[in-house]
Amino acid sequence: MAKQTRRAQGLEGKIEEGKLYPIAEAVAIVKECATAKFDETVEGHFRLGIDTRHADQAVRGSISLPHGVGKDVRVAVFAEGEKAKEAEAAGADIVGGDELIAKVADGFVDFDATVATPDMMAKVGRLGKVLGPRSLMPNPKLGTVTMDVEKIINELKAGRIEYRADKFGIIHVPVGKASFENQALVENYEALLDEIIRAKPASAKGKYLKSVTLASTMGPGVKIETS
Repeated sequence: MAKQTRRAQGLEGKIEEGKLYPIAEAVAIVKECATAKFDETVEGHFRLGIDTRHADQAVRGSISLPHGVGKDVRVAVFAEGEKAKEAEAAGADIVGGDELIAKVADGFVDFDATVATPDMMAKVGRLGKVLGPRSLMPNPKLGTVTMDVEKIINELKAGRIEYRADKFGIIHVPVGKASFENQALVENYEALLDEIIRAKPASAKGKYLKSVTLASTMGPGVKIETS
């Protein structure tokens, strides 16, 4: 048997095996277990009763959390002319047209979110192999293909996040930082829970929300009571 680290030994007994915790208690435990030397991210892992082989059971969307996620979001905007100026004025970190598209095609991905004006999408669409696997492709359904670049940049900077169920039907999404106040994490979680339930596909059968686990970057998972 592998020898446990002192840190792992110190976490023993904090979580009762098989127990489902109320969200407030789960948050307190997760924060107590976040003992790394950096400010750990607290993540929610939502396991859904969906069949991801069917396109009509895809679960994907975006939400602006009440208290953000505690991260400085670098936004890249594909725009030209007046819309490029608008993006710069709104605080976009990277703005460009053909030259930015060429740079990204060569592998530049030093940003956390992208926005594009509709007229740029014919060219931006060619970046699918670079942006797609990183979930960075602008998407009209998520509001990131728009002429209102100022509004979406402000939302992204304020902590708007995207969520998407993976091939196993699990959504992995940040809830905040371990340094957040307990109530802020609880409110962020509840907003996420409501949003994910709202996004339930009409074709999904059986139990939709199978389980939810909350954990910090380096800490153990705490299973949450959802009923």
